[in-house]
Amino acid sequence: MNQDASSGPQEAARAQAAEWFARVQDGPLSPERQAVFEAWLAQDPLHRDEYRMLAELWRASDLLPRARLEALCVEDPVAVLPRRRFIRQALAAGVMAAAVGLGWFTWQDGKLDHYQQLQTGLGERRQVVLPDGSRLEINGRTRLEVRFSAGQRDIRLAQGEVMFSVAHDSGRPFVVDAGNGTVTVTGTRFDVRRDPGQTRVVVEQGSVRVQGHGESRALLSAGLGSHIDEDGNVAAAYKVDPATLTAWRSGKLVFNDASLAQVAEEVSRYRQQPLKVAPKVAKLRLSSTFRVDDTDALLRALPSILPVSVVAHADGSQEIIAK
Repeated sequence: MNQDASSGPQEAARAQAAEWFARVQDGPLSPERQAVFEAWLAQDPLHRDEYRMLAELWRASDLLPRARLEALCVEDPVAVLPRRRFIRQALAAGVMAAAVGLGWFTWQDGKLDHYQQLQTGLGERRQVVLPDGSRLEINGRTRLEVRFSAGQRDIRLAQGEVMFSVAHDSGRPFVVDAGNGTVTVTGTRFDVRRDPGQTRVVVEQGSVRVQGHGESRALLSAGLGSHIDEDGNVAAAYKVDPATLTAWRSGKLVFNDASLAQVAEEVSRYRQQPLKVAPKVAKLRLSSTFRVDDTDALLRALPSILPVSVVAHADGSQEIIAK
């Protein structure tokens, strides 16, 4: 791999990462080349970070029309190898240019001001890569604002739910403001869900600080969660199952011994009209998995699982009642 001695370590690592990424996209590496690639990744954490960043950007944003580059190939056997080398070089340059276009390099140099409003509708799920390489997985009925400056990375979550995969930057904390409290990190994976009555935080990887009003706060690590009530009081950390609570990312609703009251509240987030539950059956428990895009299937299945019926009301809503 070529390295410009006049560039700094990070710039050199970026160029090398782009070239390696282009080689990998060009086709399977030979065993010898794969060994060299893995040795390069292991040589310096910066190498792995820069390569991972390009891979995340590529997957989330579909950066380059690779098919158009491949179309430059010709059938002449004599020209195949030079053409393939040209394509690899063009792909490397294109990856670098696209990353610049997304603000990746200017962010790393602390020169980026970025503002963005994001919103999803009922049943919509969306992935967004931010200029610093952080990735957002946004659930339905979510509204948020992104505001980056040279000294900080701020998110204002007005409603809904987001899974944050935050790129590490110790000099620029990543702060999620949910109205009744904030969540602060420098690099980690965590989920924030803002409902009318409370905000829930679940940590999948790394650690976060949940800050409410006054001195109310909690420090969370992987496998722990907390919530902030409408008065800004933060609950003490408790154990959670992040995979279950974030199953919506793969289009699933997973209930493990959940009360029907909890089931109705969760299902309502994916329906035009809220699902109601009669007090008499609200405490019945349910363990099952359903698809978020077919909550009617859940309602059809309930009477065969529990002693309940589902009735429709004139306003279009439905209610779970005793059978």
